[in-house]
Amino acid sequence: MTVYFIGAGPGAADLITVRGARTLADCRVCLYAGSLVPRELLAECPPDARLVDTARLDLDQITAELLRAHEEGHDVARLHSGDPAVFSAVAEQMRRLDAAGVPYEVVPGVPAFAAAAAALKRELTVPTVGQTVILTRVANRATAMPEGEDLATLGRSGALIVLHLAAQYVDRVVAELLPHYGADCPAAVVAYASRPDELVIRGTLDEIAGKTKEAGVLRTAVIMVGRTLGAEQFRDSHLYSPERERHVC
Repeated sequence: MTVYFIGAGPGAADLITVRGARTLADCRVCLYAGSLVPRELLAECPPDARLVDTARLDLDQITAELLRAHEEGHDVARLHSGDPAVFSAVAEQMRRLDAAGVPYEVVPGVPAFAAAAAALKRELTVPTVGQTVILTRVANRATAMPEGEDLATLGRSGALIVLHLAAQYVDRVVAELLPHYGADCPAAVVAYASRPDELVIRGTLDEIAGKTKEAGVLRTAVIMVGRTLGAEQFRDSHLYSPERERHVC
């Protein structure tokens, strides 16, 4: 059998990839985070599939479910919200499977920051304004951040910064980024990106905290801060420039 770590996308059930949906349909066992993965996706599973909500399971219990399926000879769909590449906690699951000799594959998904950018109708990398995107979070009750990855350090770059799992700490985020980005820097908070209850909050860095708290946003949101969010006057990309030499094959 094989364990498939599948990116379920940011929230909308139809944002899972074609490959992800097809893989899900072939797996007799599905482990999913009930609080994050849309229930509609489970309809893609075989009618007789064993469905396991991992919302209340710890790593040992999740591993036990994967090993049980392996012993029974069933492929497993391990559904993770967004994309498994970032903030998904798949690394420790892969490490456990490596130790047990259980094969696995990864099926990428649409990450939350991409869905948030779509909601804002913004390209995050704009010519001459910003070409770098930093994906990060803040440390509080979760695992501590590595040395040199605090907001004060990352903010010195001036690059567009995207914070996951940080909405309830928006005051702290603003305080640490203000010295580097300035009060007038465009900022946004997107909650429940791509879902029916999606909420988009726009403003400047010095006002985004107040707007976020007024809206009652505490979780399931990304915070974005950077000049590309408000860029209007910028040079066209060289990609489609008439000055670019093109070769016809």
